[in-house]
Amino acid sequence: MTAAALPGVGASAGTRWALLLGNFAIGCGVMVVPGALNDLARDLAVPVSTAGQIITVAAWAMAVSAPLLAALLSRFDRRWLLTVSLAWFAAGHALSAAMPSLAALLPVRAATVVAGAVFTPAAAAVVGALALPHKRGEAITFIFLGWSLASVLGVPMANYVSETVGWRTAFAIVSALAAAAALGTWLHTPAGLRPSATTLRDLAGVLARPDLMVIVAVTALSATGQFALFGYMAPYFHHVLHASPAEASGLFLWFGLFGLAGSVWMTRWIDRLGAGRAASIGLAAMAMSLLCWPWATGVASMALVLTPWALGCFSSNSAQQARLAAAAPALAAVLVSLNSSAMYVGQGIGAAAGGLLLDSLGYASLAPAAAAGMLFAVSLSLWAVRRERGRPPAR
Repeated sequence: MTAAALPGVGASAGTRWALLLGNFAIGCGVMVVPGALNDLARDLAVPVSTAGQIITVAAWAMAVSAPLLAALLSRFDRRWLLTVSLAWFAAGHALSAAMPSLAALLPVRAATVVAGAVFTPAAAAVVGALALPHKRGEAITFIFLGWSLASVLGVPMANYVSETVGWRTAFAIVSALAAAAALGTWLHTPAGLRPSATTLRDLAGVLARPDLMVIVAVTALSATGQFALFGYMAPYFHHVLHASPAEASGLFLWFGLFGLAGSVWMTRWIDRLGAGRAASIGLAAMAMSLLCWPWATGVASMALVLTPWALGCFSSNSAQQARLAAAAPALAAVLVSLNSSAMYVGQGIGAAAGGLLLDSLGYASLAPAAAAGMLFAVSLSLWAVRRERGRPPAR
């Protein structure tokens, strides 16, 4: 029996921090495109809405690969799997930085982000398997702080570096971060970790359970609403608010700081509130920001409007992961990967829809569409909470 199969062993601090760093690198890589979108469009000589389809292509690649790879690679030693995925992510970003056109960049980007679809659910499954049962939610949300840190540092870095030096340099920085994370994961993740193997049959079984798929649908709707606007936030700041590169980077930094604060709060309170209620609170905070968006007419007012969104953004996603792991612990690996897939599906749909709206109706149409998706996600989440109260505790 491997260490991951022993109940109550507990994840070491080194393992938790290594996986947090890995999620930080993955988060920076996933969000480097929204932050660098202005310079990408300029350098590759395409409209912003066309450049935004890089987000769509990458999101769909991750969506399709996440649940399939979780099943196909589930028997591999997690130390090797996590390290190789980060090394692939590093190599892919280095190669992306050398691409001369959008047509050349798209397939490289799609192949690169598949590594993120492998790493994030595998990391959550490892720390969830190692954690003490009553600390599982806290352990999973802790390693997802890496995504919040990526929003604090990664998106502002990508925006500022791309506007002052170029998007290729921003991609090269992500490559270096992923390489460092690969080394840290190899050094601090115990060998021989093999959580319970999952199969395509497990995936089919999960897809057939309405109670679980409702929770997954909440994630998809939330991501759709967010990325209809978030995917084009850098151009919005530039063209609508007329923000300078420093001001735009400052807004992304503000967003990231409150995103980190929301994740820290979630880590401390999720096991007391329950994952379903905690996720619903985060979703409602995001909906509040999107409804108030028309009143953000300058940099200062935009910072205020962004705050609730930031508080709920990453914290609600980590709560969703913990919510699914608690609903069916034996299927945690499949559920986390499926939830990640739903998030990427939502990102792809949201970015594509946002691009269409931007071309046809302009920037003013993005926030109402985003708010509609988010309100639907809040309603569905609250309905699921009521259903969860009547379900026996998972074993």
